[in-house]
Amino acid sequence: MKVTKLGQIRDGQDGAIWGNHLFRLDASGNCTVYTLSPLEEVGRFTLDQVEQMKPHSNSVMFGSEFYSPDDPFPLLYSNIYNNYASAEDKMKGVTCVYRVWLENGAFQSQLVQVIRIGFADSSLWQSENGADVRPYGNFVIDRARSVYYAFTMRDQEHNTRYFAFALPRVRGGQKRVTLNEGDILEHFDCEYHRYVQGACCHDGLIYSLEGFSEGAVNPAGLRIIDMEAKKQREYFPLFDYDLKVEPEMIDFAGETCYYSDSHGAFYQLSF
Repeated sequence: MKVTKLGQIRDGQDGAIWGNHLFRLDASGNCTVYTLSPLEEVGRFTLDQVEQMKPHSNSVMFGSEFYSPDDPFPLLYSNIYNNYASAEDKMKGVTCVYRVWLENGAFQSQLVQVIRIGFADSSLWQSENGADVRPYGNFVIDRARSVYYAFTMRDQEHNTRYFAFALPRVRGGQKRVTLNEGDILEHFDCEYHRYVQGACCHDGLIYSLEGFSEGAVNPAGLRIIDMEAKKQREYFPLFDYDLKVEPEMIDFAGETCYYSDSHGAFYQLSF
């Protein structure tokens, strides 16, 4: 893997790319938008209804469906992750879906759907003893096949479990969708991901970041998961590539992979 430093963007969590636009989100529902070429900020906005449902944005992706044919961006997905870890309802396995558009040059958003894993308290999702350190789950979307993948760390079994579902439709669909065991298309286990961070899907592969900054027990890494083969294809220890700050964001524009850490350093990764 070759790493090229491109510049600096705002710090935060995961982000998503569509066309020449990069959306970088933080754990409070704030989004900063950039153009990739040239790399410059072009707008900021706060996700709709964050007072009622605030995503951590541990994983963020654009889907394959446009809310309106005139919208410049497809639906934007962002997960709750651990923002409600201390609440009675921890909202494990919950993802928020937003329409994003421009109005008088300003970015706007509307919460249009909430997707929830209906079996997140069962042993199918979490370890038998229910004592997982991060039972909240991440997700990615395979846009080419309209498949929604949810995955979660299972500490007792020391693996990561992936579940595939048909991506719920928004137009003409339900505003609140619960994905139950009967909705699973397939599931499989692979290597344990050490504290999942940002993730994306590209060309049939899941790119999943993990770990923390230099000195952490769980170091920064990148795993590439082959969904057809249902196994890990590659693992890159990011410290070996001088990427020593907590990894957060990964996505592709065409065949180009972009990466950012928690401080906002922005890179191109070439495989």
